[in-house]
Amino acid sequence: MDITQIRKQFPILSRKVNGEPLVYFDNGATSQKPIQVIEAIEYYYKHYNANVHRGIHTLSQEATDKMEEARRKIQKFINAKNEHEVIFTRGTTEAINLVAYSFGETLQTEDEILITEIEHHSNIVPWQLLAERKGLILKYIPLKKEGGLDLTNLDTLLTDKTRLVAVNQVSNALGIVNPIQKIIEKAHAKGAKVLIDGAQSVPHTKIDVQKMDCDFFVFSGHKMYGPTGIGVLYGKEEILNAMPPFHGGGEMIRDVSMEKSTYACLPFKFEAGTPDIAGIIGLGEAVDFINSLGIENIQAHEYDLLAYCMAELQKIDEVEIYGENQEHAGAISFNLKLDGAHSSDVGMILDKKGVAVRTGHHCAQPIMCFYDIPGTVRVSFAVYNTKEEVDIFISALKTAIRMLG
Repeated sequence: MDITQIRKQFPILSRKVNGEPLVYFDNGATSQKPIQVIEAIEYYYKHYNANVHRGIHTLSQEATDKMEEARRKIQKFINAKNEHEVIFTRGTTEAINLVAYSFGETLQTEDEILITEIEHHSNIVPWQLLAERKGLILKYIPLKKEGGLDLTNLDTLLTDKTRLVAVNQVSNALGIVNPIQKIIEKAHAKGAKVLIDGAQSVPHTKIDVQKMDCDFFVFSGHKMYGPTGIGVLYGKEEILNAMPPFHGGGEMIRDVSMEKSTYACLPFKFEAGTPDIAGIIGLGEAVDFINSLGIENIQAHEYDLLAYCMAELQKIDEVEIYGENQEHAGAISFNLKLDGAHSSDVGMILDKKGVAVRTGHHCAQPIMCFYDIPGTVRVSFAVYNTKEEVDIFISALKTAIRMLG
């Protein structure tokens, strides 16, 4: 890949921050957008802005065609069996809440849900709310000090009452890759369904939901070069058909009377109201962008970047890396071993050098409690990042160490 040409597709990368060239290492929070995504959204609003599925006029049909084309692109991108198994949501968070509320309605008192200690709050809080509402038992797979999941007692944690296992494929806070295939196989052996949070994996690795054999897979557009406010829930057809609707309103109905309503077939059953049409079209363009480079090529480039950055960080005595010897994808999380040096202090000094990183608890407070820390510094990568940018980051970090030491 020609990284120089790739970078030219991202207008924001040419700007300066505090007088320094921008080094954007906060891709785990949101990635930057290529010009083809930006222009596709602009073109929709300029040339064929109309509501979808509801009009026979030309603009409405054009908008509908482009939206459904995007759905087919995503179906192929994750290798879903059917395009109607692709449900558009506002993002990963709403997709998980949809499953929690809709699939959750099928659960009974004292049924069990299994999550892990390495989850984002979006894959913890909805299950806590469901457990409180339905009288369910919520369990979790613990972390090991080295950063990976402790699967020692997985066979004990999974019981005949386990109805759902929810786990992220890659930790947003630590960048650690979880052994989801093993978890899926063991959960299915107990008759449990499995939801995989792919928000941090979709931008970095090839996804094949049929091969994975997960029951649900959720992700957001804005972390994979697409717009904010749009995401995807994949679910197996037979499971989605058995679930009640999440939102009520227009588009998700077949017939409505004052006494009773019947519901539309998939995917519209779960897509009430006017969707984020521009966002969906933009997400389709983001898939095209990734496909044009090849996800395997992106993965190889980012792996080289991550390995290079990890090696440079390991040379600095003051740096403590979390999950250092675990398999990573896209991100590294660390702190400085200096008294009184908070992660936000590091982040502010790096920002003065034009380097954008994420600091704090990363919406994963149980991980921070496990390590007894208030937060970490996280560097996270995308296809447009370079080793030269890593060098700038390392130099800025050394400045921060001198200032805080």
